[in-house]
Amino acid sequence: MTHNRIVTLETRKFPLALSTWRLCRKSVHGSTSSPRTDTGTLDSDCLAVRPERVEGRTSNYDPESWQRGKRGIRALSQNRLSRFLIFFLLLVILWPLASSARNAVFKDEVEREVIVPFPPKRIISLAPNITEILFDLGLDEEIVGVSIHCNFPEKAKTRVRVGSYISLDLERIISLKPDLIIATGAGNTREMVERLEKLSFQTYVIYPKNLDGILLSIDHIGQVVDRKKEATTITNEMKRRREKIIELTRGLPRPKVFLQIGEAPIVTVGKGSFADDLIRQARGNNIAGDEKKMYPRFGMEEILKRAPEVIIISSMNPRGDYQKVLQEWTRWKTIPAVKNGRIHLIDSDLIDRPSPRIVDGLEEIARILHPEKFKK
Repeated sequence: MTHNRIVTLETRKFPLALSTWRLCRKSVHGSTSSPRTDTGTLDSDCLAVRPERVEGRTSNYDPESWQRGKRGIRALSQNRLSRFLIFFLLLVILWPLASSARNAVFKDEVEREVIVPFPPKRIISLAPNITEILFDLGLDEEIVGVSIHCNFPEKAKTRVRVGSYISLDLERIISLKPDLIIATGAGNTREMVERLEKLSFQTYVIYPKNLDGILLSIDHIGQVVDRKKEATTITNEMKRRREKIIELTRGLPRPKVFLQIGEAPIVTVGKGSFADDLIRQARGNNIAGDEKKMYPRFGMEEILKRAPEVIIISSMNPRGDYQKVLQEWTRWKTIPAVKNGRIHLIDSDLIDRPSPRIVDGLEEIARILHPEKFKK
């Protein structure tokens, strides 16, 4: 670790007794001789008289020697002052350069200490939500690599691809020479992070588990990349929009919701998932909200039994035929959501990607559950 050096300036005390003054003669006259005076010896490297015997008062005081001593003191003082001024000016000039190259120590969201060149200039993102956060914070050229899943914003598609959540192209990462890699505990493996550490790559891990955790992760990343002000602006706006949804839906009945993220087999969202948190904050009741598994499988019999009033289908599979999925639900006429035509498709990136756009997903779910509150 590179530590900033702390320069301490000490003020030395000079006795006033003439016998203790030792002033460099070379710096003033350039002479190295050691003449004697009536009162003592003039050192080869001194200008002031050092009396050999002092009994009471010095009877044969030499005014000329005294004046030379005073002139020497003034010259030394001026020399010290000049050196101090030069040092101070160098400190003022070089301090910004030294500060810009310093390291900072952060504790990430899985309790690891990470030493980061601050601010980092070459960053690799290992997850789509991290990439979105970095671009939203105003970074651009600093983002040198992203995962193959990063598709937003459009600029993300122009960055070097370094692999997937669980499989990295280490040679490509090495070639990019990053000074910071940001990973997620919700996708990247511990083994992957440890391997990056062994290669001496500083890796900061975020691990949000709900909307509040996402807000915290944005703040954390903002601190690590020196965009704290921008992060605060983003999170404040997200909080404002969330509060508006809460106020709009306050006191309304909570419709029973089934959110489908997989077709064969049928998979939904359970307790602890981002989507479950969004349904709750949009004033809905997730019929799988008490399931221990985060992404449980549901059979049609169980769905019929729990009778959801709203069905939301997430477009998680990029190759999925969702018009066909919507059509298949119409066969189950006894389900309240089917009977009342309340089957909806939603962009999966808005509800399962822990980025600033998660609040877009919250607003979309609230509109689906409580359309009467969003009529223009």
